[in-house]
Amino acid sequence: MDFKIEHKPEFAWLSIAIPAGKKLFVEAASMATMSTNIRMRALFKGGFRRFLTGESLFISEFTADRVEGEVCVAPGPSGDIGHFALNGQTIFLSSTSYLAHTEGVTYETKFQKLSQGILSGTGWFLVKVTGVGDVWFNSYGSLVEMDVTESPLTIDNGHIVAFTEGVEYDIVPMGGYKSLFFSGEGFVCRFRGHGKVYMQTKKPAALIAWADRFRIVRKSQRSD
Repeated sequence: MDFKIEHKPEFAWLSIAIPAGKKLFVEAASMATMSTNIRMRALFKGGFRRFLTGESLFISEFTADRVEGEVCVAPGPSGDIGHFALNGQTIFLSSTSYLAHTEGVTYETKFQKLSQGILSGTGWFLVKVTGVGDVWFNSYGSLVEMDVTESPLTIDNGHIVAFTEGVEYDIVPMGGYKSLFFSGEGFVCRFRGHGKVYMQTKKPAALIAWADRFRIVRKSQRSD
């Protein structure tokens, strides 16, 4: 499908032209505007795994009726939008990064190993997307594409958005015990193999930690 990603990289949104009779699938509540000939319906894609990831239990299906139509999609986080054209490959997304996909593409929630789920920063689950077609995903902040080749690539776990098949990662501590407990870095992901990793320039945990210093705490008053 023809598409445009506009207002990059801080406040990106996605415009997709849907040919007549074709379908587009979008994360629930992400549609910003659409043509009047577009029909939308909610599909129940819920399950125990999606419930645990915090994803919506529904997904929106958009169909162009009789003629081509357009759907504009605006993700929740302030950041960028990435695109990957699948031709039988697989890409893995963090549980909060999936945005939309075309027909011919399937996705499922993949359970991670125990150590990865606890320490990776991507959560217990990843979204596994495969097939032939287009998939779009969003980031918090700008999106950076990095190649994994012969040398391992180390990335802070809060910055991971997606990675392609052929890339695997291990969870390793950053430095010694002092770094682990006092530096704020903790554990990182060390990627190896051959493929691509997409990372975001900002991470929500850092924003929360920064904003928490300015939070007004009211002392409770006791009456004698």
